[in-house]
Amino acid sequence: MEGYEPDELKEHAEKGSENQAMRPVAFTMSVLAVLVAVTTVLGHRTHTEAILNQSKASDIWNEYQARHIRAHDTELASSLLSALTVGDKAAAAKSQQKWSDSLAKSAQDLKDAQEQARAFDEKVDLAEHRANYYDFAEALFEIGLVITSVTLLTQSRIYWYFGFVFAAAGIVSISLALLLK
Repeated sequence: MEGYEPDELKEHAEKGSENQAMRPVAFTMSVLAVLVAVTTVLGHRTHTEAILNQSKASDIWNEYQARHIRAHDTELASSLLSALTVGDKAAAAKSQQKWSDSLAKSAQDLKDAQEQARAFDEKVDLAEHRANYYDFAEALFEIGLVITSVTLLTQSRIYWYFGFVFAAAGIVSISLALLLK
């Protein structure tokens, strides 16, 4: 087995020190990759939350519309019954009273359904707003990861620092998403 020449030893030592100097950059890239993954999952879950809330709101608005149509039909039938000449006035009065009670209950049901639907609509708006912040943070982390990786190619630490700037902006974006109420 041959021994290394002094120049070869010097070259191996330089490569070892270069690799040692790039370890923090590689670690930063790993952290950024994890942040990208976590932010992606948060964004997807928030978009899913918005879709589910939109579906619930749509169901309630459909129910509201059906109740509103039913109440309108009941009101028309009641008005028609009072305008017509009826043989059994007691039965007609009884039916009108029943429909009036139904209309009173229906008005409260309509109000409740409307409030529920609006609450779900607000949840949709909040989730979409939050998801936008997560999506923006994901993009910032990805940009930071790519810029940081340029450090390995160029051996210039300025790119590593730019990567930190984008990562910090991504963290701010996630923080804003979490603070939304």
